[in-house]
Amino acid sequence: MADPARARKLAKRISQIVASAIEHEIKDPRLNYVTITDTKITADLHDATVYYTVLGEKLDAEPDLNAAAAALESARGVLRSKVGQGTGVRYTPTLTFVADNIPEDAKRIEDLLAKAREADAEVARRASGAQPAGDPDPYRAPREEVDEDSLAEPESRG
Repeated sequence: MADPARARKLAKRISQIVASAIEHEIKDPRLNYVTITDTKITADLHDATVYYTVLGEKLDAEPDLNAAAAALESARGVLRSKVGQGTGVRYTPTLTFVADNIPEDAKRIEDLLAKAREADAEVARRASGAQPAGDPDPYRAPREEVDEDSLAEPESRG
């Protein structure tokens, strides 16, 4: 079992090494738009899961996830060698690449926020001309004083 802080540092370093290798050393055009988002490593430091996203060439183009996955799979050995050289750990962790769904989640959250803004605007529109259901301010009217003797329970007659 490794120290959790050491595992986090190693995972971050693996992310940096893999991203740098994809950008500068691996000449596969299918990896041009791949971005490494996160890396998780097991407690024994033997297996690392690398999360990635693929951005489209153009804003309206769909990214080719299958081609990126195939390219990462074919470059797995080279990337693992780079990780071994760059980290200096006794056992180089195996690499597993998983497509990250951050863009889809971000779009879904943006849609939910837009719906919430519309609902808030509708509530504000309705509230702008609304009148109170009862007295406008029921707490400002002078209160009647209550006689404490009338609140006491009647004595039972014996």
